[in-house]
Amino acid sequence: MKKLCAIRDVCRSITDFETKFHKEHEMCLNEGMVLCCLKDKRLSSGEIAEEINLTCSNTSKLLRSVEERGYIERVLGERDKRQMYFVLTSSGHEKLSEIESSDIQLTEPLEHFVKQII
Repeated sequence: MKKLCAIRDVCRSITDFETKFHKEHEMCLNEGMVLCCLKDKRLSSGEIAEEINLTCSNTSKLLRSVEERGYIERVLGERDKRQMYFVLTSSGHEKLSEIESSDIQLTEPLEHFVKQII
């Protein structure tokens, strides 16, 4: 039962962070994760879905939203022109820098967990 209660507390902390993140950056957490995935690379829709652990369908909707905001763009594969990849635009790099320099306070136990990772 201790594990379940601990997971509940982490979920609450994540929800709190997501609310603050949305208010400060005017985007959902998953949209921010897309930008983070594309920081230094180009990825296909399937690769992004895998990195953020969403279905391809949900990822497609998410990519459309981020693309409409001008943060990402599609590029054709160099070898296979049928393959589509996504990269950050200059606006996307700026937004990601803004997100990375943001200081949204984490609540426990998420703060403790993140400190162990970084």
